[in-house]
Amino acid sequence: MKSKPRDIDENELMLLRSSLLTWGRVNFRDYSWRNTQNPYKILISEVMLHRTQSEQVVPVYSKFIKRYPDVQSLVMASEEAIIEIMKPLGLMWRINLVHPMALFIIEHFQGEIPQGKDYLKKIPGVSDYIASAVRCFSWNEHEAIADTNTIRITGRIFGLTIRDSSRRNRMFIDLLSMLIPSKRPRDFNYALLDLGSIICTKRIDPQCGKCPIQKFCKFGMNII
Repeated sequence: MKSKPRDIDENELMLLRSSLLTWGRVNFRDYSWRNTQNPYKILISEVMLHRTQSEQVVPVYSKFIKRYPDVQSLVMASEEAIIEIMKPLGLMWRINLVHPMALFIIEHFQGEIPQGKDYLKKIPGVSDYIASAVRCFSWNEHEAIADTNTIRITGRIFGLTIRDSSRRNRMFIDLLSMLIPSKRPRDFNYALLDLGSIICTKRIDPQCGKCPIQKFCKFGMNII
C-alpha cells in the first residue's frame, strides 16, 4: 500500500457506484433504525452505535424508542430510567449525555432535530460523524460517513496505507466523499457500511473474491 492515491476516472467511478448499489440491495442489513428517516430515531441509533456492535444495540434501541418515541417524551424521562435502559451498552459518559441532548434540542431547536450540520454539532454528544450520519440517513444528504470500515475500504480502493488515524485524515475523507454519488447517497453509504462488515473486513485476508467492487479496488486487483 502506498501514501499517494491511484487515479480513478469518472467511468470507473460510475461503475463502482452501480456495482456497490446493486450488491447493497441484496445484502442490506435490516435494522429497525434503517427503516426510518425520522431524524430523532436515527440520532438515537447513532449515539447507541458509537463503539458498539449493531447486534448489541438492537434490543436496547427497540426498548428505548418504544418508551421514548420523540424528543418531547425523552426530555420528560428521568436520568435513572435512561440509565436503566442503556446500561447494557456500557460507556456511561455516553448515557449521561442523552438527557442533556434532549433538553438542548427542546431549548434551542423547539424540539426539532436541525438539518444543518453546524447546528447538529452544537447538540451535546453529537460528533462530526454522528452529524454526517443523521444528515445522510434522514435527509439523503451527500455526506461521508468516515469510520474505520469505510476508511479501510477507501484506502484499499485507492491503494493507500491505512493507519488508525486515517479516519481523521482529510485526504481519506475527501476520497471517500468522492466515491459517494450525488443521487442515492443514503443507499450507497449503507451498502459501504455493509461491505465493510460482511466482505471487506479488517482481517488480513478479506473475502475479495466475493466483493462486488474487487475490479475497481487496488487491494483487490492484487488478489486476482
